[in-house]
Amino acid sequence: MLSSAPTVPLRASHNEMDGLLEEAGDVVFRLDLQGAVLFASRHAITFSGLHSLHGASLAALTGEEDQPALKAALAELLQSGTASRVEVRLRGEQGETWFELRLSLYGRSGPNPGILAVGRDLTIQHATEERLRHMATHDALTELPNRLLLSDRIRMTIAQARRSGQGFSVATVGIDGFKKVNDGLGHPVGDAVLRMAAARLRKTLRDSDTLARVGGDEFVAVLPGTATEAQIKLVTGRLLATLQAPFEIDTHTIYLGASVGVSVYPQHAEDEVRLVALADAAMSRAKETGKARCVVYSPRHSGPPEHDISLEAAMFQAVREGEFMLYYQPIVDARTRDIEGFETLMRWKHPTLGMVPPVRFIPIAETNGLINLLGAWALKAACVQLKQFEEVAKRPLYISVNISPRQFRNDKFLDVLDDAMAFSGLPGEQLVLEITEGTLMIDPAHAETILTRMAERKARIAIDDFGTGYSSLAYLKRFPISVLKIDRAFIRDLPGSQKDGAICNAVLDLAKHLDLSVVAEGVETEEQLAYLQERGCQYIQGYLTGKPMAAHVAMAALRERTYANLVPPEARLDTRQVQA
Repeated sequence: MLSSAPTVPLRASHNEMDGLLEEAGDVVFRLDLQGAVLFASRHAITFSGLHSLHGASLAALTGEEDQPALKAALAELLQSGTASRVEVRLRGEQGETWFELRLSLYGRSGPNPGILAVGRDLTIQHATEERLRHMATHDALTELPNRLLLSDRIRMTIAQARRSGQGFSVATVGIDGFKKVNDGLGHPVGDAVLRMAAARLRKTLRDSDTLARVGGDEFVAVLPGTATEAQIKLVTGRLLATLQAPFEIDTHTIYLGASVGVSVYPQHAEDEVRLVALADAAMSRAKETGKARCVVYSPRHSGPPEHDISLEAAMFQAVREGEFMLYYQPIVDARTRDIEGFETLMRWKHPTLGMVPPVRFIPIAETNGLINLLGAWALKAACVQLKQFEEVAKRPLYISVNISPRQFRNDKFLDVLDDAMAFSGLPGEQLVLEITEGTLMIDPAHAETILTRMAERKARIAIDDFGTGYSSLAYLKRFPISVLKIDRAFIRDLPGSQKDGAICNAVLDLAKHLDLSVVAEGVETEEQLAYLQERGCQYIQGYLTGKPMAAHVAMAALRERTYANLVPPEARLDTRQVQA
C-alpha cells in the first residue's frame, strides 16, 4: 500500500526522476499544473494500449463518470498543496479499471513545478469487497438473495407501489416432503435438490421478480404488479408445476411438490416483515389442508403469524391489572377544523414493555377470544366518555368504535351493543361502528342481518379502510352503510399522485350520489387537506389535525378549540364567507 510519495533527490533532473518513478506504483504519471501528461511509466503506457501518453490530459484517460472527482482533487491539490487520494476508473486496452491515485506536488519552489500521480490497481480489492457483499446478502448454497437482501427488495417494491398505486404479492414456497430426502438419501442429495429447485423457480419468474431462499426448504418470491386473483393464480400455478416435475439426482428419481402461501400489498399488510409473515402463515395453511396447493392469506383461517405465548399470558394479566386504555383521535370538519367526533383506539401500557403496538396484541386477542371482552369494554367506555366530551364542548359530538371480525361474528354482539347504549344513555345517532370490508364479506348473509339490526338501533355503520379489501360496490346497495373511510394508502401521495386522486374523486362522487358521509384517514399535510376539501370531502382524520390522545388531552383540545385555531388565515376567511 502506498503511504507516501517516492523520495526524489532535490536536484534530480526530470529524466532521473522519471527513472525513480517507474516502479513507484502500478501506474505513475508526471503532470504539468494543467493536468497534461509529461511522463507516464511503462506500466501505464502498456495498460493504456497506446504508443505514448505524452501531452494527453489525465482527465481524458479517466472514465467520464469519474472526471469531475479527478478535476476536483487536482484543484484542491493546487489550492492547498496537501497530498490527497482519489479513486477513479482509468481507460485501458481491456476496458476501465479502478485505481487509487495519490496526488502530490513536486518542485514547488523551482522553475518547473508539477504534479505526481501514483496509482494503485484496486481490481483485487474491489473484487474482494464485492465477494464479501455478495456473501452477506446471498445464500451460499443456491446463490439466491437471503433474508437481508429480501427485506431490502421488498422495501424497494413497497416504495415503487406507493408511487404507482399498483399492488404486488409476496409468495412463500415450501417444498413438500423435503425432510425425507435429507433423512433417506443424505444432505448432499438434499442440497442438490435445493439448488435444482432454486434454478427452476428462478427460471419460472420474470427478471423484475425477486426470488430468495430464507432457510431450509423455503423460498420467497416478490412479484411486482401481481395483485389480482387471476394474476396470482397464473404465477403460483407455474411455481407449483415446476416443482412437481421429478428431480433426477445421481441415480435417484425424486418426486416432491410444493405448498405456496401468498400475501398481497396493501390489502394484507404495508411493511416487509408482516407481508412475509402473513405469506408464511398462508403457506402453513396450505400444508395443513392437503399440500401441493396455493393459499392466499385470509384472517378467516390464518392465525397470527407471530403468536407470542408469553405476550398472550401478559395480556390476560393486563386485563386483570387494568393496563388497557383508550385513546381518541379527532375527526374534524375539513373546512372549520372543529372536532366533530373521535375514533376510539385501544392501547396497552405494559409495566416493563411500555406501549405495546396494537399490531402485536390485537391478532392474538382475535385468536384467543379476548377481543370480545376487550371490545365490549371499549364500546361501553367510549360511549360514556363521549358524554364527558360533550359537556366540555357544549355541543353534540359522535364517537366511532372499531368492531373486530370476531366481535362482529359473536352471537352476543347485539346484546353488548344494547348494554353499552343503555348504560351510557347515548343515542344511536351519535355512535359510529367501524367494520372492515373483509369482515362483511366473510359471510354476507349474516352481515346483512346484523347490520340491519344495528341500523334499527340508529347506530351508523362505517366501512373502514374503504377500497383496500374486497371493494365490491354491491354491498353499498345491499347493506345499510352510512360512512366510508378512505384508507390512508390513497391519501399518502396526494396531491401529487394522479391515480390516488382519481380514486379519491371516485369515492367522493360515489358517496355523494349514495348520500354517504366520507372521512379521509391519514391526512398529514395542509396540501392534502386542501385537495380533499376542494373536492367536497367533509371530514378528515390524521396527524395534521390530531394524533391519538388520552381522554384528558382530547378534552383540553375541545375546550381550547385547538385544531380550529390552527386554520390558516386565508382558510379562516373562506370559512367566514361560507358561514355568512
